[in-house]
Amino acid sequence: MKILYFHQYFISPAGAGGTRSYELARRLVRRGHEVTLVTSNAFMPEYEGMTQRLETELDGFKLVVLPVAYTQSMSYARRTAAFFAFAAAAAKESLRHQADVVFATSTPLTIALPGLFARMKTGAPLVFEVRDLWPELPIAMGAIKHPIAKAAARTLEWVAYHGSEQVVALSPGMARGVEARGISRGRVTVIPNGCDVDLGEVSRDEIARYRASLFPDVRPDQPLVVYAGSMGRSHDPGWLVDVAVKMHSVDPDVRFGLVGKGELAQEVHRRAQEAGVLDRNLYVRGPVPKAEVPTLLRSAQMAVSTMAPLPELEDNSANKFFDALANGVPVALNYDGWQADLVREYEAGIVMRCARPAESAHRLSAALRDAEGLAKMRQGAARLAAEHFDRENLTTSLEQVLTRAVQTHAAA
Repeated sequence: MKILYFHQYFISPAGAGGTRSYELARRLVRRGHEVTLVTSNAFMPEYEGMTQRLETELDGFKLVVLPVAYTQSMSYARRTAAFFAFAAAAAKESLRHQADVVFATSTPLTIALPGLFARMKTGAPLVFEVRDLWPELPIAMGAIKHPIAKAAARTLEWVAYHGSEQVVALSPGMARGVEARGISRGRVTVIPNGCDVDLGEVSRDEIARYRASLFPDVRPDQPLVVYAGSMGRSHDPGWLVDVAVKMHSVDPDVRFGLVGKGELAQEVHRRAQEAGVLDRNLYVRGPVPKAEVPTLLRSAQMAVSTMAPLPELEDNSANKFFDALANGVPVALNYDGWQADLVREYEAGIVMRCARPAESAHRLSAALRDAEGLAKMRQGAARLAAEHFDRENLTTSLEQVLTRAVQTHAAA
């Protein structure tokens, strides 16, 4: 198939963040498909500052990069403007390409616009991927407040789902949300974020050197808990500052490493400094390339994934969770939902209560000091990754969805 793939915030292995689209695109190419992926330069440091359209190749697929600036520090109005600017540029770009199927992945929800335009111009079916339930999530977080804006967002959501031959959801809860908008269950497929279960070995010496370079004040014998990823408002990374404050009296040797960027990164730094834990038992570092994440995570005794205390966020498909599992690292969550259920079932980590940082500090300490329990959690994490989230199996699922869309569209 010729696949025209829209993803505004594509990240290559050279960048920091989730590389789902990269992993899926290169695997689809290996299976004989032609993939053209249209993106912006927003999260691609190698193209920072570019002003002209760029067409290149990356691991077998065609990559088209459009110059549309975006940062999480922008105001909501400027971010919205960036969403629509990319939608317009990507729609225009679609006129350059032929396609058997169009695949558009959110967020933002406006990615549906070039997808729908390309569907109309090429006559190819659209498959829409839901990475977050928009607009429910930004409404719940207060980002979309005006009644007209809410109505417009819900209308776009309805058009995106109903204008698609098939819909991909990243979690069971997201799938239920799509079905609640009138889409039949047969048109919705759950394909969660994945794990690279064949990452290979990293030597103990390399792990030790990496840990020492990033956290030189942390001794080899001190337990390290790593948060690796975006520090956005929905993730509430500042919660870990509260846990670190409590941990200082519970288990003074436990260390926290927060590695990433986002709109709350500076606030976390300030909050940790005011609380007296910054560079004491909590360290804040900038993002590292995706290629370094395995070494980073393997340098820790436990990884952590956090969310703000909103029920709407329990259906998330956080990259931090899958990165930890892929590397056989136990994961600590501070939210409930489908991921927490799997962690409990596979004994792949611990689930804490967001509202109780003191209790969480005690639970973390107990888990970190239980060598036998940690070994069992590592096994559970690796088993969960292999049995549920192997990227090769998930690519097969996507390939089947795209094929089904083409066949159903042709038969209509």
